[in-house]
Amino acid sequence: MNSIMANKKTIGERLVRLRGAIPQGKVACDIGISSSALGMYEQGRRVPRDEVKVKLSNYYKASIESLFYTP
Repeated sequence: MNSIMANKKTIGERLVRLRGAIPQGKVACDIGISSSALGMYEQGRRVPRDEVKVKLSNYYKASIESLFYTP
């Protein structure tokens, strides 16, 4: 299966929606990244490396495909 990554803005919007009312710092701490890194992902400024994609997927109980590869 060939998967094309969603654009950074779409990924960021998904991450913000999933986080909801949970403080950004709590999510970042829980998965072992900095708040600024999570902020950049949520703002669509960067795409997380693969190990962080797995952590976010597990944290939000969402597939990597649905978070990062569905257009």
